[in-house]
Amino acid sequence: MQFSHELIIPNEDLPFKMFLFEGACGSYFRDKHWHRSVEIFAVFEGNLDFYLNSEVYPLYSGQFMLVNSNEIHSIDAGSRNYTVVLQIPLKTFEKYYTAEQFIWFTHDECVQDEKVMDLIRDMYTTYCEKRCGYEMKVTSRYYMLLYLLVSSYREAAVSSEMVKQNKKLGRLSMITNYIKENYTSDLSLESLAEIFGYSPAYLSKLLKRYAGINYKAYLQGIRLECAYQELMNTEQTISSIAMDNGFASSKAFTRAFQSKYGMTPSEYRGRMKR
Repeated sequence: MQFSHELIIPNEDLPFKMFLFEGACGSYFRDKHWHRSVEIFAVFEGNLDFYLNSEVYPLYSGQFMLVNSNEIHSIDAGSRNYTVVLQIPLKTFEKYYTAEQFIWFTHDECVQDEKVMDLIRDMYTTYCEKRCGYEMKVTSRYYMLLYLLVSSYREAAVSSEMVKQNKKLGRLSMITNYIKENYTSDLSLESLAEIFGYSPAYLSKLLKRYAGINYKAYLQGIRLECAYQELMNTEQTISSIAMDNGFASSKAFTRAFQSKYGMTPSEYRGRMKR
């Protein structure tokens, strides 16, 4: 497999999303986040450090991480890697919920791990080649993958505390989704709290408790993540990228970027695109 900066994301031809992990070039860190979809990170070359609820899971070539809906996670890609990501809508598993809109998959190793990796490799290769009938072949592999997930990885016994936290994060997801849709605007904690009918103090407490991060840092993390994508996948100037992604100035963007990645955006772009 060859490295590429380009993200490969399907349109309406598949019932899920499949793309190359944006940290393929290394020197990349994805802050704490969560989402309703079930996500699989399959590492085919290199390695990643995966953090789930403050526990670290080193991933090496031939291994994958299964991320549950509303499970808080972050990713440290210190070196080059080739990682394929699948995002599966939670609703796909509705017949197998163990509680209201809740299903949980184990992170433990399983005898089916190698089969899962083989399926994902075949799905991704087939999708990239786009030969006649590729949608049928990819979809057939996808349903086999779903079968393995519910038959071999699904946890039938879950605690009430896990279900409770999932519900809290589900409600919080509505707010974070709004932030992701409006991160380029001047979005204060006070205005956001008013939109959703919370006090600023309560909203701040929710973020701090479940994500371990304050509102300002969370908003800047989203802006920085989106700016990173633009930096690596376009030829836009640093000033334009800063303005496109809600930073007050190119200096503010550069300070935030350098704090996270240890170099300026220009230096990083030059290093990663050599």
